[in-house]
Amino acid sequence: MIRQAALDALPVREALPGLVSALDAHGAAVLCAPPGTGKTTLVPLVLAGLVGGGPRRRVVVAEPRRIAARAAARRMAWLLGEQTGGSVGFTVRGERVAGPGTVVEVVTTGVLLQRLQRDQELSGVDVVVLDECHERHLDADTVAAFLLDVRETLRPELRLVAASATTDSAGWARVLGGAPVVEAAGVSYPVETVWAPPARPVRPPHGMRVDPAQLAHVASVVRRALAERSGDVLCFLPGVGEIARVAGQLGGVDAEVLQVHGRAPAAVQDAALTASDHRRVILATAVAESSLTVPGVRVVVDSGLAREPRMDHARGLGALATVRASRAAGRQRAGRAGREAPGVVYRCWTEAEDGRLPAFPAPEIRIADLAQFALQAACWGDPDATGLALLDAPPAGAMAAAREVLVAVGAVDGAGRPSPRGLRMARLGLHPRLARALLDGSAALGARRAAEVVALLSEEPPREYGDDLAAAWRSARAGGDGYAARWRAEARRLERAAAPAGSTADSEAGAGARAPAAGSASGSGAESGRGAGAGAGRASGFGTGTPSGAAGRPPGTGATGAGVAGRVPATGTGSMGPGSAARAGIPASAADTGARQPADPALPAFEERGAGRSPGGGAAPDDLAAGLVAALAFPERVAKARGEGTFLMASGTGAGLGDGSPLRHAPWLAVAVADRPPHSASARIRLAAVVDEDTALTAAAHLRTDVEEVRWEAGDVVARAAERLGAVELAVRPLRTPDPALVRAALLDGLRTEGLGLLRWSPDAGALRARLGFLHRTLGGAWPDVADDAVLLARADDWLEPELSRARRRADLARIDAGQALNRLLPWATGEAVRLDELAPERIEVPSGSRIRVDYTAEQPVLAVKLQELFGLAETPRVAGVPVLVHLLSPAGRPAAVTADLASFWQGGYRAVRAELRGRYPKHPWPEDPATAEPTRHTNARLRRG
Repeated sequence: MIRQAALDALPVREALPGLVSALDAHGAAVLCAPPGTGKTTLVPLVLAGLVGGGPRRRVVVAEPRRIAARAAARRMAWLLGEQTGGSVGFTVRGERVAGPGTVVEVVTTGVLLQRLQRDQELSGVDVVVLDECHERHLDADTVAAFLLDVRETLRPELRLVAASATTDSAGWARVLGGAPVVEAAGVSYPVETVWAPPARPVRPPHGMRVDPAQLAHVASVVRRALAERSGDVLCFLPGVGEIARVAGQLGGVDAEVLQVHGRAPAAVQDAALTASDHRRVILATAVAESSLTVPGVRVVVDSGLAREPRMDHARGLGALATVRASRAAGRQRAGRAGREAPGVVYRCWTEAEDGRLPAFPAPEIRIADLAQFALQAACWGDPDATGLALLDAPPAGAMAAAREVLVAVGAVDGAGRPSPRGLRMARLGLHPRLARALLDGSAALGARRAAEVVALLSEEPPREYGDDLAAAWRSARAGGDGYAARWRAEARRLERAAAPAGSTADSEAGAGARAPAAGSASGSGAESGRGAGAGAGRASGFGTGTPSGAAGRPPGTGATGAGVAGRVPATGTGSMGPGSAARAGIPASAADTGARQPADPALPAFEERGAGRSPGGGAAPDDLAAGLVAALAFPERVAKARGEGTFLMASGTGAGLGDGSPLRHAPWLAVAVADRPPHSASARIRLAAVVDEDTALTAAAHLRTDVEEVRWEAGDVVARAAERLGAVELAVRPLRTPDPALVRAALLDGLRTEGLGLLRWSPDAGALRARLGFLHRTLGGAWPDVADDAVLLARADDWLEPELSRARRRADLARIDAGQALNRLLPWATGEAVRLDELAPERIEVPSGSRIRVDYTAEQPVLAVKLQELFGLAETPRVAGVPVLVHLLSPAGRPAAVTADLASFWQGGYRAVRAELRGRYPKHPWPEDPATAEPTRHTNARLRRG
């Protein structure tokens, strides 16, 4: 029996006529409704005709999280007086509760995305409601773009509603083609704001780290709220680690403490959503932020922190960053307190800080790993995603990095068109890297073992499982906790999915996985409190249940192979060259396509080593299998020890293990999960498996190279033959007959590094360089630029040959006469070279008969000469038309005066110099009229002797 009183109490009812009219007129609408108004529950029931008397339509509601999808479906079924699975059902990853009479189906955005790839027409669906679109999850943005494409090209009658409590309504209206915005009045229950900042400053969040003082303050605010207010307390924290630490500080409170996050067992999540007779403190991540009402909550304590993915595309590593939550998130969180009665929110920051917070969370498309998005776009028929109606275009660099990964794993061809292998990968509900590991690992190890390891990588194991992947595998097998149960269900799903294409293994309820981070294999790292990386921040993790087809179709059927509006995915080979594979860190063998492809022929050798032992003797079969699968997913992260607890990955990035890790003494690791903290050059290893060298070399064989290395190192040419696995050096031997071209290049590197001073520069050579530099500055034209080493080295062929090509080491460079070499740059072809001594003479003859060297190193040529030697010289000497700067010296050779105008000096400045120096140097002539005096370099006595 329909609970009419509960329906009538929902404030969104007042906006329903406007919403229905907007959909009738435009086919799409944006619904802005504050928390608690009933937009998630009443609106779908009205649009489906289950209440209100409208025509019967099939409605699909897309929610960003499993907990919200299940809760919304149960709430709607309760309003109708039914059980879920009747008129209202839900489908999330690993669980489907729906029947033939289901009219409203609540799904996660990931499930809807997989359904669209199977059936672009979305057959049988009349209305799609995209709930909580303000959160800007990548799957939600992608689903919206695909649905708009479907409306435009295939099904203009399909109705779309973008709904949120706090959204960019103008932006969504624009994306929906100018759709009208319908606003609903808020719930009548006020929420009081209490600003509760720490008494003393706390360190801002850095990477994943949250200042313990901040968490202690949050715990104290929870205690304060319990003392000052009535009702249950809902406290928002950024991750599972922070939840656990705050829970530990709430011991002894007179309330039940629940920990709610995406990885919590369904029973715990359901308990939080069920009214209780006793008081509760619910510590939650962002899963409790939207789409559901937590009964009994009258108080919200907001830490003001959230987790967002960050992706380092250059290193292929991601990291989750703890950031300040946006104002939109703050409004959503505060709204939880006013769902059922007046409430209060304690905000753990100042009111002044609130105005400086970002308005909305960063769109995931701007900051996440886009490999899975790029594969979805390629399978949709738009490899560059340029034709998709997205609020934010994907960054070009992130898309290029994603394309390289997809080409390398054989998911797309060079033009971005999906291969049959890529189409199959897209249906696995895994990140393309993990899909590749599942398919190729199954060929080497068997589907069960490969699926079990990939299941571990798809949701990072709990912290207590440790950082050893093989040990975590054994713990999951033996475990009885919630993680182990979910892991077993996911492993079974993946084992079925690894079966040959065309079987019924593919499951919609098992699809819809969110992308693991490039820096993490975790699907739920944002809530785990452990480093995961881009794309992992809002994952739902894996679930349980039986497979189910898409929209009533058997799995693997539908319009998967056809694109929208003539966009037909390619069915070619999708083959790729080794260059693309190497750049993306994926074996070229993985680019082979087809529905069922064997792995590298060398991989079965892992099963043939006898008693499961490696050639090194100590590794058990699980260790090798775990390492192989991890290496297949992330071959660029195969790492060799370079010190206790420190490793160098094949990608060239250094990585370290935590203190106490059992892996610290391993010679080789296959790193499954790593992140790079902000401002750190090295990565932190979160999860890895021990491998031996043979395993590493086999799994990452495409990265193995034998090269002749000739380079400038430690001040000389070093020539050696090196065997490498990416950046990891395996073996080195001296190279006795290196390629002369490589030697020449190394010598040039040395000259660039240490400068042209490696050549032999006599005083004459240095003077010639200065003279040529002066002529280039003054006359230009054919006179060469020799002042800059880089310019000279760019013309090495013109002046350092043939000596440079004959050189083999540093000592040979020291034998090259730089002055002789520079003469080759003179403008001989124009005939100007013969005028060098005329235009820039090395020496100038002065009235005394001395030939004085001109210094051309300064901006203006300098002639340093004893004052007495210039008696009788009225005009300043010039070179190339430029007057020299005369440095007049005392008889002892010390500076006495500087002038560029001798005539003026004789008339004025000379008198002061004469007065100062004649007493100091009485043996030298100091005539009153220097213009008529005899120039000399001698003393008075010498002059008298004649």
